[in-house]
Amino acid sequence: MKKVVITRKIPDAGINLLEEYFDQVKIISDGDFCNRKHLLNEINNADALLCLLTEKIDKDVIDAGENLKIIANYAVGYNNIDLEHATRKGIYVTNTPDILTETTADLAFCLLMAAARRIGEAERFTRAGKFKSWGPRLLCGQDIYGKTLGIIGMGRIGTAVARRGASGFNMNILYYDTSVPENLSFSAKKVELNELLTQSDFISLHVPLVDATYHLIGEKEFSMMKPTAVLINTSRGPVVDENALVKALQQKILYAAGLDVYENEPEIPRTLKTLDNVIITPHIGSASIETRDGMAEMAARNIIDTFQGKVPEQLVNRDVLK
Repeated sequence: MKKVVITRKIPDAGINLLEEYFDQVKIISDGDFCNRKHLLNEINNADALLCLLTEKIDKDVIDAGENLKIIANYAVGYNNIDLEHATRKGIYVTNTPDILTETTADLAFCLLMAAARRIGEAERFTRAGKFKSWGPRLLCGQDIYGKTLGIIGMGRIGTAVARRGASGFNMNILYYDTSVPENLSFSAKKVELNELLTQSDFISLHVPLVDATYHLIGEKEFSMMKPTAVLINTSRGPVVDENALVKALQQKILYAAGLDVYENEPEIPRTLKTLDNVIITPHIGSASIETRDGMAEMAARNIIDTFQGKVPEQLVNRDVLK
């Protein structure tokens, strides 16, 4: 009898698929959190684990799952999983890339536009009954069309955001990355980070959270940006030094920011929540119905493929095959 443990309820599209193939599909939580004690108890006889980015799948969890063959992460990132330990134990680790690329890029560009045009501030102003008359200086923001967009991390999502800027808004695209993307449908210039920071009107972050990207953007980097610049982060919260960000926004060193991720998520500094020049959303980069269904199906398919003797297409720890 094969058992799949799901840490928190995912869309039915994935659950229904798993229930067709496995004897037991156990969902630990139907709420916002997965109790770690319950996870450790349920995983001890599980053959597969489907987890979310919100769960820390560390050595203790992996060791508790003595029968685990696969850990399928319902996310494109997998910094919540001890990848090396899973590999040592011969456990597949998979993610859900590509399917959320365009959806997350939509959200990143939405934040860019909202922060530049002060949409959050304008919405609050209007709801509070303060709108009395059109005025020539009322809530003026920054233009977007024809400006310079700097992409830090020109992977799938970064490229998709850049494409929106270049094709839809005639933006000049700069990017900073260790590699050069292939077959771009638009013009983009690879530059060093310092040049990107000083030349860009908008800066959008699309890097994974690794040692080299922790606090990649901090006080020094903010001091190099234009005072009219807008920072967008839909990658991982700790890529930005949040204290330095708050200071830059307060002191108008940075014009505005649009954030979907936070350094100590779900905690958000009180000061950050009170600033008018920041748009904040609750980690909803991939939150469209179509994409979340697709992620659920992809995670489920990775598990099914494993038990059908196939190598999952989205396997991230390829060393496990050795």
